[in-house]
Amino acid sequence: MSHGPVADSLKAFRASGSPWLTLPFFSDGGAEAVAERIDSRAAAGAELLPSPENIFRALSLTPLDRVKAVILGQDPYPTPGDANGLAFSYVGPRRLPASLKVILFEVVEAAHGEKPVFRTGDLTPWAKQGVLLLNAALTVEAGKAGAHLRLGWSRLADEAVGAVSARTSPSVFLLWGAQARARAPLIDAARHGIIASGHPSPLNRARDFPGSRPFARANAWLVERGLAPIDWRLE
Repeated sequence: MSHGPVADSLKAFRASGSPWLTLPFFSDGGAEAVAERIDSRAAAGAELLPSPENIFRALSLTPLDRVKAVILGQDPYPTPGDANGLAFSYVGPRRLPASLKVILFEVVEAAHGEKPVFRTGDLTPWAKQGVLLLNAALTVEAGKAGAHLRLGWSRLADEAVGAVSARTSPSVFLLWGAQARARAPLIDAARHGIIASGHPSPLNRARDFPGSRPFARANAWLVERGLAPIDWRLE
């Protein structure tokens, strides 16, 4: 068996017995092929992010049978120490990333004319409530955003979305930006909710994310189907 940060992380994930391991990506050698490609980058001197124990964290914290909502991101933050394996989640020491601040403004329903103070960008509480925070690529290289988007991870994202869609239990998909919305055809819209909007990045000139109320709409959709709403607040 090959060794490297991704291969070792994959080995640990397999040992967990996660329901996600039924995906073809994990059963036909696809995962090992991706690990080999990325570990070769590490062997060549690239610094891989996030830390190995966090690579499969989104799948570990939110098993397939517990998914209530899905939020798709692109890839981890490319600055060491910022990412913890969950899409958009930030645990770095500096101010929150601009896109995450835009996202969290939508969580706050009544700011009373004042900008709310966000004390954390760690979205772990969402994942533990059944929100699958999945990036299209689970790894990145330090200082090189998007470096691993074409190394095979996208197949995992496609299969994960398809697996959630195939369940009879309803889930709601929050698709932000063109890349996330491109996976809408993988979702059975007759069974699951789709709340699509522009990307929360301030660079999005259309500005079609602010005011879209994705979290309130997602909770309303869940409640209408007899499911408990998600507490989106972060302490």
